[in-house]
Amino acid sequence: MTAKTNKIRAFQGGASIKPGGVYWMRYVIPALAFYVVFMAYPMIDSVRLSLYSGTAGTREFVGLANYVRLFTDEVVSKRFWNAFGNNWIFFAWHMLLQNALGILFAAILTNRTMRGRQFYQTLIFIPCTIAVLVTGYLFKLMMNPVWAGTTLKAAGLGFLVRPWLGDRSTALTCVSLVSVWQWVGIPTMMFVAAFQGIDDDLIEAASIEGATPWQQFTLIRIPLIVPVIGMVAIMTFVSNFNAFDVVFSMETLDGAPDYTTDLIGTLFYRYGIAGQHPVGIPEPGVGAAISTSIFFMLLCGVIPVLRTTQGKE
Repeated sequence: MTAKTNKIRAFQGGASIKPGGVYWMRYVIPALAFYVVFMAYPMIDSVRLSLYSGTAGTREFVGLANYVRLFTDEVVSKRFWNAFGNNWIFFAWHMLLQNALGILFAAILTNRTMRGRQFYQTLIFIPCTIAVLVTGYLFKLMMNPVWAGTTLKAAGLGFLVRPWLGDRSTALTCVSLVSVWQWVGIPTMMFVAAFQGIDDDLIEAASIEGATPWQQFTLIRIPLIVPVIGMVAIMTFVSNFNAFDVVFSMETLDGAPDYTTDLIGTLFYRYGIAGQHPVGIPEPGVGAAISTSIFFMLLCGVIPVLRTTQGKE
């Protein structure tokens, strides 16, 4: 075999690329630089910032004092664990309802006998393209008994006229369901792609052996997309613990009513950027301690899921 046959012609320009070369670095370096500047460096600097108190120009090194305050101070600790618990409820709604609907919709949309599949895929995905602030504000109006009360009563749905977002027992559920409605298209599309990647010969062989459609779905199709299910679970986990805008648009930055919709995102914003009421003075060190603590908590949740679901054939 000659040297010429060991070279791969480039797509354009007539240049040659030798296998095993480092030409790929020119494509990796821009993305790597972007990641380092806008993601890795801010994350590392957040850890550094959590060791200081005060604002820019008046910062003082305090070591782990912000973490001690976060977990022991009567007020700060209460707010943190309340937001942490609310976030788990918020995540549970997405994990159990959004992702379950995503699998269901994907199973329906990959049925080759179904008509209008492309239309329904587009219909399910459209809410994902709407700004969260717009979605939240519209649903806030629809759930307002003053704005929507007359229309609901005229339609014979007067029993739905109540302050959904002002009731402690329903506020977080309503915010979660609105978020589920908006983002269900993302897992649906990922599961559609996963189902479409399954070899038809496997399904045909199972059908010949007498497997029912339900058995094919639960014993063949679902096990084959476990890596995708794991990845969707991780994406849901991370994005939910970074949620902010849906609460901001539907409730207040204080997680009204009475902090029942307060999430880690809104708690971080109040302490680290806006300033917690009634003082109103930002505490970037406490905010950084909150974000750093959540980062390591998320890491402890993500790693086991990755080890369990990824790499399985």
